[in-house]
Order: sequence, then structure tokens, then C-alpha cells
Amino acid sequence: MSRPLLGCIADDFTGGTDLASMLVKGGMRTIQTIGIPQRRLTGTDAIVVALKTRTMPAAQAVRESLDALRWLRQEGCRQFYFKYCSTFDSTPRGNIGPVLDALMRELDTRFTIACPALPDNGRTVYKGHLFVGDELLSESGMRNHPLTPMTDANLVRLLAPQTAHRVALVDHGVVAKGHEAIRAAFDRCRQGDAQIAIVDAIDNDDLHRIGAAAADMPLLSGGSGLALGLPENFRRAGLLAASTRAARPRARPGRMVLLSGSCSVATNVQLEQWLRHRPGLKIDPLALHRGEDVVAGAVAWVLGHDEPVLVYASARPDEVARVQAELGAGPAGLLVEAALSSIAARLRQAGFDKFVVAGGETSGAVVKALEVTGLRIGEPIAPGVPWTQSIDAAPLSLALKSGNFGTADFFAEAMRQCP
Repeated sequence: MSRPLLGCIADDFTGGTDLASMLVKGGMRTIQTIGIPQRRLTGTDAIVVALKTRTMPAAQAVRESLDALRWLRQEGCRQFYFKYCSTFDSTPRGNIGPVLDALMRELDTRFTIACPALPDNGRTVYKGHLFVGDELLSESGMRNHPLTPMTDANLVRLLAPQTAHRVALVDHGVVAKGHEAIRAAFDRCRQGDAQIAIVDAIDNDDLHRIGAAAADMPLLSGGSGLALGLPENFRRAGLLAASTRAARPRARPGRMVLLSGSCSVATNVQLEQWLRHRPGLKIDPLALHRGEDVVAGAVAWVLGHDEPVLVYASARPDEVARVQAELGAGPAGLLVEAALSSIAARLRQAGFDKFVVAGGETSGAVVKALEVTGLRIGEPIAPGVPWTQSIDAAPLSLALKSGNFGTADFFAEAMRQCP
């Protein structure tokens, strides 16, 4: 029985799907699990264990990530990957650093890299600074994120207080010279007592070079873009077939609903585009707080339409700020997640089996409510957002979208491409 080559730990569910999509693109048969599976998985080259650790207390995030790593080691994985958002989202105290430290200790490795770049979606790292499109991270819409506001674009400065290790930079002048120059820079970092290197990347060629330079590292960390350079390493080592195709989910009839809890700039643009032509129902967190049966009303509204409709709690930053001022950021988010996941569960009972979900925290809540244990990854709707099919007895089709991903017509495109 073949064993998986790459074991990945993602700090949220849409991030896991994003990473899995990149691995499939590189020819790796990939399964994403929702949490740690209770059974062995066969016929796969890579496993992505999707957790919901991005915004939880750091100690709990460390425990869950270590549990996932230990399970992946038992499965026989040869290399490990800690995946976080391409906008380096973290709680104010920082989960990325503590989790990375714990994984390094568990694997007994003294050096790793951090590269959140995802050029296909406008995330680049230059001189250690993270850009979103043409803007520094701290000047982008992420500065207003309701749970993880990002107000510093300097990744060395951002990561250093979170980790017990010294953080260095491998800048683009080195990366552009190729994988041997990058590997030599890694050696210099080690000799200078740095244990983590932020690595610049401004295009996919850079990511392929970095991946080749990191072929022998036990542990890597980054956004999904870094995964572009990994399949070829296994292929060169004779461990991966020359080419494979992503499994295309089998088309079947069914009913679809779209759910959005993301308040990102990209999702708000997508929402406006959808509402110009199709129906949508807004969930009011304050009504949820008052105890109104918003869920039952939303389910009845969806069932009253023959076409796919969108139920959303997405809002502009000023509206988010007003709600958070009254309810608190954490409680407001939990109310919305609970409502949208309850809507999804009730609609599944009513026969719905196709779900498009926007927002990492929302996606995590929804897939748990739907009791999904794992996903086979199919073709992408947009970079980092594939259609997937659950591996459970009664399969569901799901598209889980990170809030910042997708073009303006993403929701309509997801509906059009649904298997």
C-alpha cells in the first residue's frame, strides 16, 4: 500500500482547500480532511488536515496542530507543511509563531521557512514586506479584518515576537538567482543562528525556485503558493507519477445554496455583483442577539425559491464596527457562524447537497454542521477555490472560498461550474 508523500496542516478550512487545489494542479492526488480522521486514507499522494486554529487561543492551536502532525507521521508522510493565509492572518498574540515552534520541536528540525506569497491572487513578498496587489498589507482592506486586523506588513517584525526562534530574511536578489543560491542562503541563515527565514517571492517562478531549494527540509510553512514547487521534488526523486489529473466530481442533480459570512473587500464586491441580478437575504447579527428565529426565516426564504439564492452576513467595515461595538468581535462572529451553519444543516435535511461558502471561519462552521469528514479536490473555479466532493456515504459538493479570493463574478461562476 502506497503511503502519502506530503502531510499538511492548515489553520482554517478554506486555506486547506486552497492548498489542496495547488497540489492537485501539480499532479498530486490530494484529500483534505476535516480535522483528524478516524481511519486510514489510501490512494493519495498528499493529505491536508484542515483545522480551525487561526483565531483560537495559541495553546489550543498548538495542541491541535501537534495532534495533526502526529497523525500525519503515522500515515507515513515524508515532508510536512504548515499552511496559513497568504495575508499572514494571526491573532494579536500570534498563532503562527507558537505553532511553528511546536512543529519544529516535534520534528527535531532546527530550520524552516515562512513564505505566504500567492502571486496568482496578488499576494507577494518583497524585502520581507507583504503586499496585497499594489498595496502593503497594512494599507489593504486586511487592516479592517474583524477578527485578524493586519496593521504591519513587515513579516520579519511581525513574526519575531511570536516565536522563540531568530527570524532572518532571504530577499528577492537571492531568490532570483535560482534554487542553489537560495539553498546557500538557507545555509548562511543557519550559520548565523537564524532558525526561520522569511523568503521573498513576487511571481510563480520564484515559488518554484524556493520549492526546489527546500526539497530536503522536514518542515515548510507558508500560504498555498509555496506548494507549487513541491510536486516536482517528489517527481525528480521517482516518488510521484509523471502526470496525473485532478479527479473531476461526477455531475449529478441536486439543489444549491450560497452562504457568505466573509466581510472581506473581495467578498463584498462579489456580493454586490450577485445582488444586481439574483436574490439574496441578509442575516442581522443584532436580530440573532435579540433571540429572533432568524434561522427558520432564512430556511423558509431559501425553500421558497426554485433557483440558487445567497444568504449572507457580509457587511462593510463601518457596519461591522457598529455591530462589534455592541456585541464584541468574538461573540458577533460566533453568532453569524452558528446561524449560517444551522441554515446549512437544515437545508441539507431538506435535500440540498451543493453548498458554496465564503469565509474561512464560516466554512469551518458549515462543514462541521454538515458532518463532512473529508473532501476530494476537483478542478478550480478560481485560483485556490476548487469544487470538491465529500468522501462521506452521502456525498455533497462544496466550494469553500477564502474571503479574499475570486473575481467579482465568483458566485455566478461557482454556480455555473457546479458538478
